[in-house]
Amino acid sequence: METEVRTPRPEKVAVVDDVRARLSSASATIVTEYRGLSVAQLQVLRRSLAAAGGDYRVYKNTLARRAAHESGLGSFEELLDGPTALAFVTGDVSSVAKALKEFARTNPKLVVKGALVGSGMFDAAQTSALADLPSRDILLAQIAGALAAPMQAFAGLLTALPRKFAYGLAALIEQRGGVGVADEPVADEAPAGPAAEVTPAMEPEEAAAPVASDAVAEPDTAEAEVAAAVVAESEPAGEPTGTEKSGATGD
Repeated sequence: METEVRTPRPEKVAVVDDVRARLSSASATIVTEYRGLSVAQLQVLRRSLAAAGGDYRVYKNTLARRAAHESGLGSFEELLDGPTALAFVTGDVSSVAKALKEFARTNPKLVVKGALVGSGMFDAAQTSALADLPSRDILLAQIAGALAAPMQAFAGLLTALPRKFAYGLAALIEQRGGVGVADEPVADEAPAGPAAEVTPAMEPEEAAAPVASDAVAEPDTAEAEVAAAVVAESEPAGEPTGTEKSGATGD
């Protein structure tokens, strides 16, 4: 006798696909047991989790297990026992964990069983510890402050360097008895260059006497006689001089 294999109903297939898609897209999935909670209490919890960035949904364990099995989450599949509801986190994991912890204080029937955070599994204690972490915005602010602190210290060091240098220079001057000052002022040095010639002052009469532009100084008598003797020696002896020629022509 052949065993008939039943085809899963489309409704169940849709639920499995929905759970599998939410498990892969959520940043974390927290598993809770809601045994003993009323419908009104579940609605209050659902609203508080939605405000924190969580989507709280109730599934049949058989369908949720199949989705976890198809996703390769064997350890997560083990948590799906009893009346189970899943909180899919799309925002800050610590905020959703805080909302669950706050609700459990007044409604102890709510039990947090564990969580899938990224690709890692958290047990109940580790999931409860997520609620004690600061929020994502506070963590980012703390990281930014830790990164900015060295830069601020470096900027302060650069600002303090000139001031400390001035203080050190002033202390050194004071230690050496102050800056020495000459008794008499030092005259300004003359600009570099050729030495200027000193011209004696002219007498008033010499300065007032005009000098003719066409005046020619007469040669010294001794120099004239020497020149005439040189010319006479250079001329040939048999020829008359220029003066004798002019006299002979006149005759």
